[in-house]
Amino acid sequence: MNNSRLLKISKYLSRHLRHSPSCIGLQLSPGGWVPVSELLAACQTNNFPVQLAELKKVVAENDKQRFSFDETGTLIRANQGHSVEVDLQLEPAVPPDILYHGTSSTAVESILSQGISKMSRPHVHLSVNIQTARQVGTRHGIPAVFTVDAAAMQREGHTFYCSENKVWLVDFVPPNYLKIS
Repeated sequence: MNNSRLLKISKYLSRHLRHSPSCIGLQLSPGGWVPVSELLAACQTNNFPVQLAELKKVVAENDKQRFSFDETGTLIRANQGHSVEVDLQLEPAVPPDILYHGTSSTAVESILSQGISKMSRPHVHLSVNIQTARQVGTRHGIPAVFTVDAAAMQREGHTFYCSENKVWLVDFVPPNYLKIS
């Protein structure tokens, strides 16, 4: 399997496990899970056949660990980043003292005055290091990275979750917990 094929599969999975499962006839169950057999059949039916070995390779080798299998290997899900309503069944967790958020430099003024909103997603995504946040920000143009005082937020009642691939999630980051890195 070449990297180009694996990238295409990863993008296809992201689109349909995070944003539009119904477009290929899938329905996310609680936790965001879909039976692997249904996913593979839906891919085949929609002219994008994926072999089980390819699917396993994408899950194991995706650089951002976007997907995971359940402990039985019969269910698959996107770990976070959904734009469709889904309960990922994550438990509240105590975050590191400092987290980071990467975005476009064009958003800096708005974020400094209004905070970081989840926009069309269920949560704001935060990283544990500047490098990852910068990489995320690069997808949106010239990157800007914010330092988030997660410890203070948590002390003051904000609930954090950590996805399976170690992305920290929160509903909103008020501007008083932010500084530009």
